Amino acid sequence: MGTASTRSDSKQRRGGKRSPQSTSMETHLPQTGTGVEVSNQTWVIASVVILAMAALLRFYDLNLVPLHHDEGVNGNFLIRLVRDGFYQYDPANYHGPTLYYFAALFPRVLRVLFGVQTQNSVGLTTIAIRFVPALFGLATVALILTLRRNLGTIATLSAAALLAVSPGAVYLSRYFIHESQFVFFTLAIVVAGWKYYERANAIYLSLAALSAALLFATKETAIISVIVLCLALLLTYVYQTLRGQAGNTPKRKKGRDQSRSKAQQMSFVERAGGTANIAIWIVVAVVIFIIVNVLFYSSFFRNFPKGVWDAIKTFEFWTKTGKEAHGKPLTTYVWWLLLQESPLLLLGAIGALVAVFRPSKALALFSALWAFGLMAAYSLINYKTPWLSLSFIVPLSLCSGHAIQWIYEELREKGLDRAAGTLALAVVLLLATGFAPGILRAYAQDKVHWKTFIPGYQTLDLNFNNYDNDDPYYVYVYAHTRRDLLRILEEIDRIAKRTHQGGQTGITIVSPEYWPLPWYLRDYGRVGYHGRMAQTNEPVIVASQGQASEVETTFGDRYEQVQSGLNGAGTFSLRPGVELLLFTRRELAK
Repeated sequence: MGTASTRSDSKQRRGGKRSPQSTSMETHLPQTGTGVEVSNQTWVIASVVILAMAALLRFYDLNLVPLHHDEGVNGNFLIRLVRDGFYQYDPANYHGPTLYYFAALFPRVLRVLFGVQTQNSVGLTTIAIRFVPALFGLATVALILTLRRNLGTIATLSAAALLAVSPGAVYLSRYFIHESQFVFFTLAIVVAGWKYYERANAIYLSLAALSAALLFATKETAIISVIVLCLALLLTYVYQTLRGQAGNTPKRKKGRDQSRSKAQQMSFVERAGGTANIAIWIVVAVVIFIIVNVLFYSSFFRNFPKGVWDAIKTFEFWTKTGKEAHGKPLTTYVWWLLLQESPLLLLGAIGALVAVFRPSKALALFSALWAFGLMAAYSLINYKTPWLSLSFIVPLSLCSGHAIQWIYEELREKGLDRAAGTLALAVVLLLATGFAPGILRAYAQDKVHWKTFIPGYQTLDLNFNNYDNDDPYYVYVYAHTRRDLLRILEEIDRIAKRTHQGGQTGITIVSPEYWPLPWYLRDYGRVGYHGRMAQTNEPVIVASQGQASEVETTFGDRYEQVQSGLNGAGTFSLRPGVELLLFTRRELAK
C-alpha cells in the first residue's frame, strides 16, 4: 500500500492527473513526490531503525573519550555560566554563545525540577555537556527524514542512514564543540525555506529566520554557509529555468507539467497572499533574526550593547585567523573525505552528476551545489580543520541518497522486480560502505585486514577504539587528548585522598599546556594555572616533560615524581608532542 504521494506519482505515470494538494512547486521546478511505492508502515519502521542506530552511536558511553583541548575551553565557559550566571562573548578567540546556553539548560532543569544544586559537578558532567551536541546530531538525522516528499523515499532513507553511521558525523556529535549545532541550524534553514516555498505558510519563513539567527549565534562561519546556500538556490533556479526554456525537460516532467490543475499553476506570490503579505512576513523574519542574535550576544542584556558590537567585530578577527592558523593544502578536504567518508564522497559525486544531467528534483540539484560549493569555499580558505567538513557531510548525504534512489529506479526500469532491485541495491551499498573504505584504508596504512571491509567498521573503529590515535588515517583525531590523561587524574585523586582534604587539595599547574585539565579539576577549589615555574608547597605539581630539571632545581628533595603512565616512562601523554609529569610531596608518595 503506497502513501498518498506515492500513489499520486504512480497514477501520473499511468497518464492520470496529480491532485492539487500533492505539490505546490512552480513550473520551473520539478515535482515533488517519493517516486517509489513504500507503505507507511515500512517507512515508519525504517525511520525508527535509522534513528535508533543514530542514537546508539551518538549517546553510548559519552564519557569514553577524554575531552579535546577545545572541549575543555568550552566547558570552562559553561562552568562559569552555570555557577556564576556569567558569560561574555569574546570575538577574538571563541565562537558564538548558543552552545553554552543550550548546555546550561540541563543543570538548570535539575535545579528547577528537583531542587538540585549545581555548585560542584552536579549537572556539569562530561556526559551532560556532550549530551547537547549528541542530541543535535540525532536531530539532524531526524530533520533529513522530513524531506521525503522533496527527495524521494529511497533517497531520504538512504541519506538519513548514511549520515547516521558517518564516522565523522558520529565522532563530532560526541564532541562538546559548536559543529553539531551549526550543521543542524544550517539544514533547518534549508528545510524550513523549502517548506515555505512549497506550502506558502509564513510559519516556515519564521522558522527559517529563527534557524538563521541561531546559526549566526553559533559560529562566525555562518556567513560562508549562507552565501553558499544563496548561490546554490540562485543557480538551481536559473538552471531549471534555462533547461525548461531550452526544451530539455525530461518527458516525464513535461507530462507532469501538462497535467497540472489551475490551483497548481498559481504563482508562489499568489499562494503566499500577495506581495504585501510576503513583505510583512519578511519584516517579521528580520525582526526575529535581530532579536535572537541580540539576546544571545548580549548575554540576555547583561552585556549590552558591547556583546552585540563584538558580534559584528568578530568577522574582522576571524578573517585574520583564516589566513594565519591551521594552514593546509587546497585538496586537504577531498583527501580527508576519501579516507574517512569515501561512501559519501563517491555516492555524493554520482548523485550530483545525476542531479545535473537528469534533473528530476530541485532539492537534489540544490544539495549538490550546496555540498560541492561549500567544499570549494572551505578549500580556498587556508584555515582547515577536520570538524569543518561536517558542514558538507550533511549535503553530501542528501546527494548520496539521490544517487541511491537513481540506481534503484534504473534497476527497476531494467525489468528487475522490487525484491531483485532491493537486493541489487543492497549489494551496491555493501560495496560502497565496506569495500571502498577498506581499499582506501589499506592504501593509507599499507596493510589489509578483513575487518576494514565490513560496512560500518570505520565508524566503530574511530569512535570506540582509535578515538585518540594520531595516525594520519584517523583525520578526525586532530591534536586530540590521549586517554593517558585520565590516568594522571586518577593519580591526583589518590593523592587527594591521602591528604584527607578532598576537593580542597592544592594543585599547582606549571606546565604551559594543560587544557582540558581545568574541566577535569573543576571540583578542586585550590588549583593554580601558572603556565610557568612557580614557588609552591601544594601537595600536587603538574609540569611538562621539558620542565623536569627546573622542578628538580626549584623543589629539590621535597617532591617525588609519580612513576606511572601508559608509556612506562613516568610521563603522561596529554596530546601528541606534549608529555606531562606529576609530582607530589614525599610524605604523600607511596
